[in-house]
Amino acid sequence: MEHNSASVNDAIQYANDVINGAIVACHWVNKACERFNRDLEGGVARGIFFDRDDAQHALDFYPLFTTHVKGALAGQQIELEPWQSFIIANLFGWKEAATGKRLFRTAYIEVARKNAKSTLSSGLGIYMLAFDGEGGAEVYSAATTRDQARIVYADAEVMVRKSPALNKRLGVHKNNIHHINSASKFEPLSSDANTLDGLNIHCGIVDELHAHKTRDVWDVLETATGAREQPLIIAITTAGSNKHGICYEQRTYLTKVLNGQVEDDTYFGIIYTLDEDDDWQDEANWIKANPNLGVSKKIDDMRRLAKKAAEMPTARNNFLTKHLNIWVQAETAWLDMDRWDRCPKSTIDISQLPCFIGLDLANKLDVAALVMLFCHSDGTKHLKCKFYLPEDQIHNKSKSIGNMYQSWAESGYLTLTPGNIIDHEYIESDLRDLLAEHDVQEVAFDPWGSTQLAVRLVEDGAPMVEVPQTVKNFSESMKEVEALVLSGKLHHNDNPVLNWMASNVVAKIDKNENIFPNKDHPDNKIDGMVALFTAMNRALCHSGETAAPQIRFL
Repeated sequence: MEHNSASVNDAIQYANDVINGAIVACHWVNKACERFNRDLEGGVARGIFFDRDDAQHALDFYPLFTTHVKGALAGQQIELEPWQSFIIANLFGWKEAATGKRLFRTAYIEVARKNAKSTLSSGLGIYMLAFDGEGGAEVYSAATTRDQARIVYADAEVMVRKSPALNKRLGVHKNNIHHINSASKFEPLSSDANTLDGLNIHCGIVDELHAHKTRDVWDVLETATGAREQPLIIAITTAGSNKHGICYEQRTYLTKVLNGQVEDDTYFGIIYTLDEDDDWQDEANWIKANPNLGVSKKIDDMRRLAKKAAEMPTARNNFLTKHLNIWVQAETAWLDMDRWDRCPKSTIDISQLPCFIGLDLANKLDVAALVMLFCHSDGTKHLKCKFYLPEDQIHNKSKSIGNMYQSWAESGYLTLTPGNIIDHEYIESDLRDLLAEHDVQEVAFDPWGSTQLAVRLVEDGAPMVEVPQTVKNFSESMKEVEALVLSGKLHHNDNPVLNWMASNVVAKIDKNENIFPNKDHPDNKIDGMVALFTAMNRALCHSGETAAPQIRFL
């Protein structure tokens, strides 16, 4: 069969064209290309080398054995685009000098929709199944649901059925492609991590990692490669909205590798997105997130969707994430978490500033929060916080939530109290210390579940104030916090517990545009932010910026 194969030289030329500006690309693509060229020049000194023959072998596989399965090109041989050639050449060309084994064991590829992600990953699955020289290879496509996992697998199955060359080598049964000569298989897997035990993975392809609500699948796949000499776990995804999940964790790690902050020769990745200051409505920038623009991604379709996004705010986040590969918060999210993340840390001595303490102690079986709000005369507000959780409750959470809480406890961000309900004596002891150390104006609390603690403290002169959790008490507080975040006048110390809770807050808006904090899932705790709004209510009252409704001094 005549074929037009991409070459290793195409991959090298792509890197050079990106670096010299002949190809419009974002910062992260530039970094990936610079890394490639830097290793071509100096990799041997570090014990790695580029095997052109093996890279070319993987590049040749596509036009020789695979065809498009959908759209106008269905049935035609796949001809790799330069950016795809660059990815494949990296994955299969780089080797360890000491062992001759493949260098990269993990790959993170982030690109907007309709850029042939499934075509690329389905081909990779087949190649790793039967053309990588691995006996008894186990290849899996994994996703949040079996249907999602089957997207990659199903394309691979059609490729096998449509290719006479593959038909001679591979068999297909329901949810199984197999290579008898090497006793290898390729199957889809759902996200039920309990079904993934006992795997011996040669290649795991995780489709749309951003949609994974927990890290369970990723962790199981990573730990199931230990018996293989050169396994490969590949995440191919678009951007999403959960910046505290496994996908953004992997993305952040990759950016550190590309920036040289972390040295990890086993981790490959590339991110196609807009740069921070790019105008998302400028068509000239769209190519940065869509390397297949004009090939599988149609410009007319993008123009139609961009117009809708400009006119309908509710459609904007979807366009930014799916078509420009920009991470945003969920549509119902309240805070701009990018701005929250950019809030400065306190660089002054805040210990003697007027302080308002907010408490959220309502649920004795879950997280309790204490937030200190320090008010500076220049209008800035400074936060310190403490969080508490009954120790036994860690084991009553999902695996991912329990692990997260345990990590925070070990790092000193979360205090574990003995037993299975919150021991208010721990909180009371901390409060007494804070009252002695700081200029505490008031301690604001919701009377639900807190009255006994408050009565004991007020008997010793503590300025305890009831602030019920109502729309009337919280609406202005939330708006003030949001304004402080946007203006850069809220200073917090990047506490991961508070960061997580800030990202979980969704705004319930009434007909009068009053807002009230809510959450969209029981596991998405917001206690720290509720404590902040409680404290802010009293700070606003003292500043004269709002009335003091529904409060009672004890």
